[in-house]
Amino acid sequence: MADYQPTIGLEIHAELKTRTKMFCDSLNDPEEARPNVNVCPVCLGHPGTLPVPNRQAIEHVVRVGLALGSSVSAATKFDRKNYFYPDLPKAYQISQYDKPLVHGGTLLGVRIRRVHLEEDTGTLVHADGASLVDYNRAGVPLMELVTEPDFTSAEQVTDFARELQLMLRYLGVSDANMEKGEMRIEANVSLNMGTKVELKNINSFKAVHDAVTYELKRQAEALEAGEKLRQETRGWDEAKQKTVAQRSKEEAHDYRYFPDPDLPPFETAVFEPERLRAGLPELPAAKRERFAREYGFDPKQADWLVIEKDFANFFEDAVSEYDAWWKEVPDIEKVKRFKTQNADEQKNERILETTLIYNFLTSDLKGMLNVAGQTLPHSKITPEKLAHLIIFLRIGKITSRQAKDMLATMFATGDDPETIMARENIGIVSDEGEIERVVLDVIAANPAAVADYRKGKTASLQFLIGKSMGILKGKARPDTLKQIFERNLA
Repeated sequence: MADYQPTIGLEIHAELKTRTKMFCDSLNDPEEARPNVNVCPVCLGHPGTLPVPNRQAIEHVVRVGLALGSSVSAATKFDRKNYFYPDLPKAYQISQYDKPLVHGGTLLGVRIRRVHLEEDTGTLVHADGASLVDYNRAGVPLMELVTEPDFTSAEQVTDFARELQLMLRYLGVSDANMEKGEMRIEANVSLNMGTKVELKNINSFKAVHDAVTYELKRQAEALEAGEKLRQETRGWDEAKQKTVAQRSKEEAHDYRYFPDPDLPPFETAVFEPERLRAGLPELPAAKRERFAREYGFDPKQADWLVIEKDFANFFEDAVSEYDAWWKEVPDIEKVKRFKTQNADEQKNERILETTLIYNFLTSDLKGMLNVAGQTLPHSKITPEKLAHLIIFLRIGKITSRQAKDMLATMFATGDDPETIMARENIGIVSDEGEIERVVLDVIAANPAAVADYRKGKTASLQFLIGKSMGILKGKARPDTLKQIFERNLA
């Protein structure tokens, strides 16, 4: 098979989070289940009605452009895109054609051609042999982002789409839930810059990956067989795992774009782009870089926290609380546990501290939340309580096993670690003489394991340590027990 070069560009639509629709005062409520409730004469296209632009929706798109490093057009306008379909009550869609709000910019190295605003269509519901129309979604503000054809693989496409979804959520402009239709992806796919096929309205990352992969293969096989590809729109058939032809691809002239006479052009300076720029949050790429720099996280750890925004905020709050608790630890306790002073050793200690917080949060606490079917904001464990627990672990007042058991108690009761330790008599036996007496008793009671250890079977040592832990009710540090056993078995 010939070596074909894939060329892929994306058009991504995202419904914006606003109180009302794009050009009227009807509510923008994606959770409304009753059909045709959030409608009015404007979004239903009644004659004589006049649209009024939604300021918040325009500001949302400007903020997206600023986050992408794009240019905000000094002046812009709305246009009518004419086509007839049952879910489009006016028989035209208010969109933007030649003067989009935003142009240029990049994301993950992919060039952005434009970002513009338009209104969404209604929804068709097919049931009992009939097609019904729900206009609740008609007129909802819809952002469309168009890339340059910079993608060469399905993996690049899905990485970009995930990053854009994350950015929209960080900016607070869209929830971008693909399963709810709040973000829809269209991919323009060709080989060697040849005939372009548009894959339409794909609603999951897996589907877009599979659809692009299949379409590249289909086009290559067609060219190998001497077939002529058609410029067309195709959909993704999830059941058959293939793209299917829908209709021939429209061109811009088919839509008869012209400036909307009810909406005059306007200058974007009235939205104060620099004020909006100053209010941008820390974006995903910057947060990843900072987490790696400040906490020593590898890319996978940093990315997990960036994606799970609630956990990222909880983690940073817990680190801040840990530092506050650490100031309260008596110097004698610090000297007892930490004798290192040089910069490299202090850095390693810091990485160990933050990694402990990360692991307890993303593994232990996350697991408990999953089992209980809870979300982090509703957990009884606060960043302060988790930090306090890690302090006790770090200064040697409890073992790792005890810390995990206490976390489970904290999750169930909401009690702070100090209360649990006092109530359940939790702590570590620090008297080495007492520990050694237990070690000698265990050695005497388990001659076979002792003999195996002396023959080189190191697993026997873990058996002996486990026996001692049982007698001491987990109140000894495993490393201390190991040292005492090795000294007495030498």
